[in-house]
Amino acid sequence: MPSFTVFKGAKDGKPVKSTTTRPDQLKGDQVYMRITASGLCGTDLHYKTVDMGLGHEGVGVVEDVGPDVKDLKKGDRVGWGYEHDCCARCQECLKGNECYCPERQMYGYADLDQGSFGSHAVWREAFLFKIPDALPRPPLMCGGATVWNALRAYNAQPTETVGVMGVGGLGHLAIQFAAKMGCRVVVLSGSDSKKNEALRLGAHEFHATKGQTELKTSAKLNRLLVTTSAMPNWDLVLPNLAPGAVIHPLAIDEGNLEFPYMPLLLGGHAIQGSVVAPRHLHNQMLAFAALHQIAPVVETFPMSEEGIREAMERLEKGNVHFRAVLKN
Repeated sequence: MPSFTVFKGAKDGKPVKSTTTRPDQLKGDQVYMRITASGLCGTDLHYKTVDMGLGHEGVGVVEDVGPDVKDLKKGDRVGWGYEHDCCARCQECLKGNECYCPERQMYGYADLDQGSFGSHAVWREAFLFKIPDALPRPPLMCGGATVWNALRAYNAQPTETVGVMGVGGLGHLAIQFAAKMGCRVVVLSGSDSKKNEALRLGAHEFHATKGQTELKTSAKLNRLLVTTSAMPNWDLVLPNLAPGAVIHPLAIDEGNLEFPYMPLLLGGHAIQGSVVAPRHLHNQMLAFAALHQIAPVVETFPMSEEGIREAMERLEKGNVHFRAVLKN
């Protein structure tokens, strides 16, 4: 069987180069592709000590296809994200909501021999996404899908005022998507350091929150996307939520989400969990990003042990400018 390079987690938290194999003959709708780039996500940090293929935000070029592949061909540019497979028969799958399938195959739980950190990968065509030619920088497969799903799956309207807490890997994409959807975008960030960039990306209003005892936005927030893992200061935020506001905690955090009990009831607010987008919304996200030229702001690193370690170390310290991308 032919082998290819993967980068795996290790006990000391320093990813190492390894190999895995692909079958001599691809089966079903399997697609073999050469990885050209991968986004680095905060979730990857959770698995850096696990003996598994790292990375879940990949982009590559198709090199070979199985006998049941219908739409992809050699040379096509494709991407993939957090989910690799599902049962295709349960109610969630039949509703087009396969990311909640009880048999879903997700990063960190299945297909542990490979990821998007490596030279090649083999995935099902059903869970690959053809990347539009007009899309300038494609590593949107996790971060883009996560913020898009929060907006689209839960019916964000162009008349809404959308709050974005945090201007990082997720937040800077949330600003762009919400603004291009026609929403008024209000950014809440710790300091003024990213104010100019947030406004350039499409924010209409910016508030630095660190050290503040009072916050007053020009309009009440109908929706708040929390893209930071740090718990918001709800005493500062709550007076700025509109009745019935929806709060989306999007960053991965292993602690508890705490929210004041009575303001939740009296304001009629909702806290809405959300994961990455199902496939039909993922394709919509790519088409929308191509149409409106939405792209991540990236820092690039080489796809090597040294490059991956440096990128992960800097991400863990909060020292990456929005999004780290590993390139072959």
